[in-house]
Amino acid sequence: MRREASLLHLDLDAFFASVEQRDKPSLRGKPVIVGGLGQRGVVATASYEARVFGVRSAMPTHEARRRCPQAAFLTGRFGAYHTASRQVMDVLRRLSPLVEPLSLDEAFVDLRAANQGVDFSRPGLILLIKELKDEVRTATHGLTASIGVATSKFIAKVATELAKPDGWSIIEPGHELELLRPMQVGVIPGVGPVTQEKLHRIGIHTVADVQSCAFDELAQVIGKTHAQALIDLAYARDDRPVEPDRETKSISVEDTFDSDLVSRQELTAILLRDARQVAARLQAAGLFAHTVTIKVRLHDFSTLTRSRTLLNATDRPDVIGSVAISLLTAVDATGGVRLLGVGASGLTDVLQEDLFAADRSAENQAEDAVEDHPTSDDQPAPQGWPTGLDVEHDHHGRGWVWGSGLGRVTVRFETRDTPPGPVRTFAADDPALHRIDPP
Repeated sequence: MRREASLLHLDLDAFFASVEQRDKPSLRGKPVIVGGLGQRGVVATASYEARVFGVRSAMPTHEARRRCPQAAFLTGRFGAYHTASRQVMDVLRRLSPLVEPLSLDEAFVDLRAANQGVDFSRPGLILLIKELKDEVRTATHGLTASIGVATSKFIAKVATELAKPDGWSIIEPGHELELLRPMQVGVIPGVGPVTQEKLHRIGIHTVADVQSCAFDELAQVIGKTHAQALIDLAYARDDRPVEPDRETKSISVEDTFDSDLVSRQELTAILLRDARQVAARLQAAGLFAHTVTIKVRLHDFSTLTRSRTLLNATDRPDVIGSVAISLLTAVDATGGVRLLGVGASGLTDVLQEDLFAADRSAENQAEDAVEDHPTSDDQPAPQGWPTGLDVEHDHHGRGWVWGSGLGRVTVRFETRDTPPGPVRTFAADDPALHRIDPP
């Protein structure tokens, strides 16, 4: 284990929503929710003003609307997010060549490899953190980041969570166990809802409970490999290095059920939900998948996988969902399903220009399976006017789509460098109104 706090973790605060508030002056200081706006939409990111009302990532959009109806609900502008992410990663790589991005808004940095010598004393680290936060704010035109520094990846990430929003935290060597003991066991990576429930059944609720639990008892509940990993992290034993060339091989989501499911309609709904989560993670990582896979564990514990490779890579939830459903039709699940999952692999960060047309081949292959389950309208058609889209009018200048429908589109004319601007409504086919790339 490291003897000094030399692993830094950075996480941009409420990233997607913060980019929208930065670029839309009228939304600053107000609740903003970014995600799918259709009936099956889910929240990708909520601003801190929206979180006060209980809105969280992965929450269904209709539930977010119920909790915070006054929020601005926007579709994502991934071009703007990619640009901001690249600016931040450039700042981090100027600090150290060992930078491991985890997603568009999150990364580890090994300060031991810093391009200039680092003073690992507490005053030295405080100065470094403050300078880094200022550089990120300048490079991104105002975005804020929370930073944690510790002796390992796990503790650095915990430190960052404690610092949110727009804060910093340094966990000095020797203080790791004191920090972890009172925390809920879910703070440990790999302890999801299913594992938490299993641990709760044997009286384990906090990290301190894990520390006091015998290995054999843990192993009986969650298996030997998982039990050993859990104990290691509970004692802050984590020597994982920063991997700058780390490549994501696949992204998947799966559900294990307390009782076997036999309803094809229920299984379809779960596949669609999991497909949306996989798509959201692809989008957050700036990746596209060539292959969609489903995993099915049947009532007799036999496990099957089925895959299909698309002509072009995609991050669209409707395409992933429709292909997953079509793959399920080839599985005899009449005896019941114990586990169901959706995965995406063959990942790339390059999107083909004709994605929408090319992916129709996958949609056509699955159309029989989804005729009773319309594809999600989370991703609007190219000719639409999704809320939040950057536009320019020949006479009124630049702005963003405030809302649309019934053949009309309403635009608020402002940019990140102007005061809050006026709102005007036009015909949806107004030749003077154009889509533009994010600034």
